[in-house]
Amino acid sequence: MSVISVLMGIYNENNRKHVAYAIESILNQTFRDFEFIICDDGSEMGFYQWLKKYCRKDSRILLLRNEQNRGLAATLNYCLRHAGGSYIARMDADDISEKERFARQIAFLESHPEYAMVGCSVRMIGRKGVWGIRQMEEMPKKESFLNTSPFVHPAVMIRRDVMKALGSYSEKKWALRAEDYELFMRFYASGYKGYNIQEILLNYREEKDSYKKRKYRYRIHECIVRYRGFRLLGLLKGNYRCVIKPLMVGLIPSVMMERIRRQRYGMKSGGKGGYYDKSVSRCSRL
Repeated sequence: MSVISVLMGIYNENNRKHVAYAIESILNQTFRDFEFIICDDGSEMGFYQWLKKYCRKDSRILLLRNEQNRGLAATLNYCLRHAGGSYIARMDADDISEKERFARQIAFLESHPEYAMVGCSVRMIGRKGVWGIRQMEEMPKKESFLNTSPFVHPAVMIRRDVMKALGSYSEKKWALRAEDYELFMRFYASGYKGYNIQEILLNYREEKDSYKKRKYRYRIHECIVRYRGFRLLGLLKGNYRCVIKPLMVGLIPSVMMERIRRQRYGMKSGGKGGYYDKSVSRCSRL
């Protein structure tokens, strides 16, 4: 039985190199005792056949497939039903984990039983390399959820018994594209706590096109998730403006949204930055 079960959902990724980098960054972890459960969410057959062939390279990979596209929540829940590890680690198909990510996270959880989940800070990468750093709040509180999720979904590791107790990801239509936000608020409402290691352990891909992909109806979904989550957390009163925030953000043109994100997370002149070498697991601080 593996110590960690790594879950990845994947659907018609256009850039196969990004998928290869993501998979290799998990296979190259210094902590080796894990199973890697990848579920193809009904991709086109050409992509699936390529993925199937690629995954044969390591016996720790278990490749699953949905015959039809079911969305990330259902896909991850399918992975969870096959998971046997004591810890559940998330990973997305276009990000890159640092080699020490699992070692750092599992060491933290084993030495801090008061925390049920651990995330980390992330380096923001795009087509031209590293463009920013997102330093996550170290010890998020319930109030931290009013602005946005204080955890980066593909960067977290959670105790498996806690995931089981929570009932996993919501597959409700209103939680679509906000399933992680919904889960984390339910996590805190149930009395669990999470922590973010301040070290950068994940390279998170956010391209210019990322802002165009989010359809306005998903903004409505997030409003519902916020309303329900804030109510569970006892934060709803006086914070209705935070509930409707996604609707306001959705009206901002994608070009302007990209500019706002780069101003918020972009590396300042003279500050610490990084570089991104296109070979796998070669992200480093300068």
